[in-house]
Amino acid sequence: MISAARHRSPGHGRAVRSRAPGRRRAALAAGAAAALAAAGGCTGFTPGNGELTDDINVSSTLLMEGSMLPDAFTCRGEGEAGSPPLQWSGQPEDIGSFAIVADDPGAAEVFWVLFDLDPATVEIRQDGVPQPAHTGENSFGETDYTPPCPEEDDPHEYRFTVYALDRKLELPQGAPLTDTLEQISAHTVARGSLVTAAE
Repeated sequence: MISAARHRSPGHGRAVRSRAPGRRRAALAAGAAAALAAAGGCTGFTPGNGELTDDINVSSTLLMEGSMLPDAFTCRGEGEAGSPPLQWSGQPEDIGSFAIVADDPGAAEVFWVLFDLDPATVEIRQDGVPQPAHTGENSFGETDYTPPCPEEDDPHEYRFTVYALDRKLELPQGAPLTDTLEQISAHTVARGSLVTAAE
């Protein structure tokens, strides 16, 4: 069974917010892994509208593809870590909404979920949630950005994926992780990711 807590540590003496109980976290991680695999385009995924493409180009003024995730967006940073800014382009026309999922695919952990972003949105600001978007639960039962907390010498990838959907999900604020990921998987028509690292 996947251990959802295997690379968490306080990091530089910072207090880490309480996490969901181990059994619940393991179940969430398993469900997240299955839903993310589907949304990632693995065999058996049927997009909600046409063929799935990887045409969306995701970038950031503070993150670089393949480079280290800055400490400011992990538990190693000083103060309360917030979410990074993201920009994207190349999405199809006539989409219904965007969703964003930030995860560690190796650990099957999701640390940020946004959904029902307006289809005209092409960026989010640092530590921002554009209206009328909603946040869903992550792997730790929290509804905000939970900064990843890698142990030393334990390399990980952190993936920030923008999904173009054929409609709004119309799930409530704080919707359960498995619900949001299943709906994102079912209605994705295009996607793009920015992948950073930690070690």
